[in-house]
Amino acid sequence: MAEKCILLYSGGLDTSVIVHWLAKKGYDVVCVTVDVGQQEDIQFEKKALGSGAKKFLIRDITEEFVRAGVFQCVRAQARYEGRYLLGTSIARPFMIKAICDVAKEEGTAVVAHGATGKGNDQCRFELAAYALIPGAKIIAPWRDPEFRALIPGRKEAIEYAAKHGIPVQASASKPWSTDPNIQHRSHEAGELEDPWKGPRDEMYQLVTPPKQAPDKVETLELEFERGYPVGLNGQRLGPVELLNKLNEIAGRNGVGVVDMVENRFVGMKSRGVYEAPGATVLYEAHRDLEGITQDRKVAAIRDGLIPAYAQLVYDGFWFSPAKACLDALVEETQRFVTGTVRVDLYKGSLRTHGRKSPYSLYDESISTMEGGGSFNQDDSTGFLRIQGLPVKIQARVHARGR
Repeated sequence: MAEKCILLYSGGLDTSVIVHWLAKKGYDVVCVTVDVGQQEDIQFEKKALGSGAKKFLIRDITEEFVRAGVFQCVRAQARYEGRYLLGTSIARPFMIKAICDVAKEEGTAVVAHGATGKGNDQCRFELAAYALIPGAKIIAPWRDPEFRALIPGRKEAIEYAAKHGIPVQASASKPWSTDPNIQHRSHEAGELEDPWKGPRDEMYQLVTPPKQAPDKVETLELEFERGYPVGLNGQRLGPVELLNKLNEIAGRNGVGVVDMVENRFVGMKSRGVYEAPGATVLYEAHRDLEGITQDRKVAAIRDGLIPAYAQLVYDGFWFSPAKACLDALVEETQRFVTGTVRVDLYKGSLRTHGRKSPYSLYDESISTMEGGGSFNQDDSTGFLRIQGLPVKIQARVHARGR
């Protein structure tokens, strides 16, 4: 009996060619397309079977991806290198988890993917697979010399597909490539490999270029519970519906584009253009709510760990002890991050200008600049004497050496 291999199948040229190659090597290939809200036609059964697969499956994990992935990273305020909201990085471990679940159902430990040896996705796929199936056998054809000798590039892949009657639609390469999911659109490669060349307006799928956005401010109210987004404009919504609505509203107002050169885990720099309108609003509103609900020292500790958290997610260590430890800290920091934030959107700009919470640590009677109030200003005299003691002593000692 042939060994089963579970392939993460996108339906595109690369994975269609890989199906055929794996089948020719004697595997019974099970193609699995994972739905993470990419809003594309993913009914690929005929194409997969026509390429040599024995079985085709779809796994819809959009709800889990948004709730446990996107919203968890909002709660952690995880931004890679201070800017990237990790849309692709978050999706990959959830996708491979779906693949590993199918592998267990099919009684195999062999999984395959179409990521290249240059990219981050190979790390995210394989580190997750090893965490979920410790004995996994992973096939990465683009790192296999035999595969590369046969199909060194896109031109040869098109020729291979035509030769073997593989049903794909591919011709000249686009001037960029796009990876979609419900959280964002990631654009890279092609003409975007020149970091000086600006992206074309027609590239954007979620965000309206600011010059074309409405000439009117749009105001939103976002509700959170324990750091999780739960409502929009007074309406309680599930994770998927909420993020979809925010994408539409923020997108039409030109909000949510990041164009950056980042450092890949594998050591090279790469340029990416990311559209994440809904997530951009959520990160900013959530951060603002933390301002009135989070203790100063708690916030400082959490903020100090944001780079480490984002690096773990970006590099592919979603299912790791280190991230589990940081998730426990995030959970504690979010206990009282509950309330509502008001946000204005206008031609690519985003401004928060109102926040309230039943757990607000803001006390107007203490903070007021008016006369009276409950703060005794005389207390500051002793406070400053104590705080100033170290610098007074240092100044006295250092003066002797001058």
